[in-house]
Amino acid sequence: MNKKALVTGATGFIGSSLCRQLKNQGWEIRALILKGESFDHISDDVSEFVTGDITKPETLNSVGDDMDVVFHLAARVLDYGSKKQFYEPIYNGTQNMLKACADRSLRFLFVSSMAACGLGRHLKGVKESDPTKKSGIPYNDAKADAEKLVKTYQDRFKNGCVIIRPSNVIGPKSAWVDELGKQFLKSVVPLIDKGQYSASLIYVDNLVDGIIKAGTADSASGRTYQLRDDWEVTWKQYLTDLSALFGKKPLGSVPYFVAWKLGAIAESILTPIGIRPPVTRLAIAIMGRDNDVDTTKAQQELGWRTKISYDEAMAQIGEWVCDNLLKN
Repeated sequence: MNKKALVTGATGFIGSSLCRQLKNQGWEIRALILKGESFDHISDDVSEFVTGDITKPETLNSVGDDMDVVFHLAARVLDYGSKKQFYEPIYNGTQNMLKACADRSLRFLFVSSMAACGLGRHLKGVKESDPTKKSGIPYNDAKADAEKLVKTYQDRFKNGCVIIRPSNVIGPKSAWVDELGKQFLKSVVPLIDKGQYSASLIYVDNLVDGIIKAGTADSASGRTYQLRDDWEVTWKQYLTDLSALFGKKPLGSVPYFVAWKLGAIAESILTPIGIRPPVTRLAIAIMGRDNDVDTTKAQQELGWRTKISYDEAMAQIGEWVCDNLLKN
């Protein structure tokens, strides 16, 4: 009998890749989608579509019935917004999914983020066992609090709960390709602190491989795993390589603490009136600090390794850019 998975956030960048790989491995997939949400791009991979909203528990009845693994990816993934805008989907939404699936599904896997460790400081070498730190960045703090919540449900799932912390995910359609690419097309993108630090990247297919391994390994129950590719790539190299696809290059450099302060000011003025700030603390903390968290645990316990190289990843990204951002 095929294994059954419930995937939230199935139509998103990571979720659609997860659905594709699960289908290739013979899984039956139930995708939770919002009412009116487009799902044509995953229709060939998904066995069943159910309509619901993770922020509205009354819409989640029976969503987790008889699932081997719940892969919970749905979240607010923008780099700006109020605390409420992040906590409602990330914390409250996760709580609603846990309640809906507890004692009904065998395992709950929560896709968190390395941001939960505490952005705004160097994270190089930080392990899963190290304490998380609040930063005042709503995305960061919501993920950290949601992780604590997931751990309290460990005994409500026969095969336990698992937490995955991806680093900066790249690939076709990712924000680190699509949004940065559009910025290169219309304006300039500066380096932060000369782009000297590791970009801490992971290619989406490498990430999904780790997610599935963690979702299915008996030994993963109750564990947290950090996933990051072992590439030696700085932000300067990545932005130079990405911008070259558009015939551009990064222009100038802004000191980290100047950029952080500008982000804080821009957020305080523009976020309350619903306007996207031109710079945010989240983006600055990612691009201006060394976020090479330790991945030894995933390698040793899951046998996870980087499969797709940086050059292969950039080649696939280049093809997507040509077909989608440069076609006009």
